[in-house]
Amino acid sequence: MVHTVTLIPGDGIGPGITEAVLQVLDAVNAPIEWDRQLAGLAARDAGHDLLPQETLDSIERNRYALKGPLTTPVGAGFRSINVALRKHFDLFANVRPARTVVPGGRYEDIDLVIVRENTEGLYAGIEHYIGMRNDPKAVAESVMLITRYGSERIVRHAFDYAVEHGRKKVTLVHKANILKCTQGLFLDVGREVARHYRDAIEFEERIVDATAMALVLDPYQFDVIVTENMFGDILSDQAAGLVGGLGFAPGANIGKDTAIFEAVHGSAPDIAGRNVANPCGLLLAACLMLDHLGLSERAERIWRAMRRTVIAGETVTPDLGGTAGTDEFAAAIAANLD
Repeated sequence: MVHTVTLIPGDGIGPGITEAVLQVLDAVNAPIEWDRQLAGLAARDAGHDLLPQETLDSIERNRYALKGPLTTPVGAGFRSINVALRKHFDLFANVRPARTVVPGGRYEDIDLVIVRENTEGLYAGIEHYIGMRNDPKAVAESVMLITRYGSERIVRHAFDYAVEHGRKKVTLVHKANILKCTQGLFLDVGREVARHYRDAIEFEERIVDATAMALVLDPYQFDVIVTENMFGDILSDQAAGLVGGLGFAPGANIGKDTAIFEAVHGSAPDIAGRNVANPCGLLLAACLMLDHLGLSERAERIWRAMRRTVIAGETVTPDLGGTAGTDEFAAAIAANLD
């Protein structure tokens, strides 16, 4: 079966790393036809809106998208184009695996997954100023929105992910000791959901600050972590630091009928067009997409080839201590496919 997938190269280093990723996917004979679309600065430079309707229509039609990094211009109307995409398609689950690629760090063989609620919490953006004594911005107030529906579907997604991927434990991370209502609801719903999986998956609950410390002290005690929006944003970047940084951090934004896979690093305009960017973040996002499409064997082949190439250290980009260009690095990964 051939899958049609929307491809958004993005801007900055996006087009360069996208072509490198396509080189590897071609080498593994991924059965994908690409529907190329624009967003971000690339769309604006072509005379379109930052998030063109044609791009939205393409994702709606194809249901799957692979997306390079996007820049949101200051004053352009979006808080974030990425957030706008998540809201438009109700991509409620952000799945961020952290798996060791670069050897020789503080930890070896890290393999954990953070499942972050993607639509609620403080990041829902419900905030305003309150004026006092002739100061219209005397007080700024932000609302943490937590719903039973949103909590249930993200915790259930985490448990379903654990079952489908042979994981053994789900850790729910919260701050219910202080935020009794919002975080208390998230925790209560999580406990309710966990009972339905108690014969298959171990469940534990932890406070977020203790979790952050434990991730540094002993990350091996974690398997799948599920948490609300802001905590997930912070902890997923922390987890990326355990395995070599954001250059090896892919993300999957998953909704009921649609999924967008992306590199989570920025567009790095300072090195755009110089053929020095590390394509691994987007390549790993493509692996998440392959796994989601039922092409897990191809995803694992790419993973093994990428790790062999990185460990050899002979044909890697400057951020990994090498001198190879983006295209050359991708060619080396393709050549290392088993």
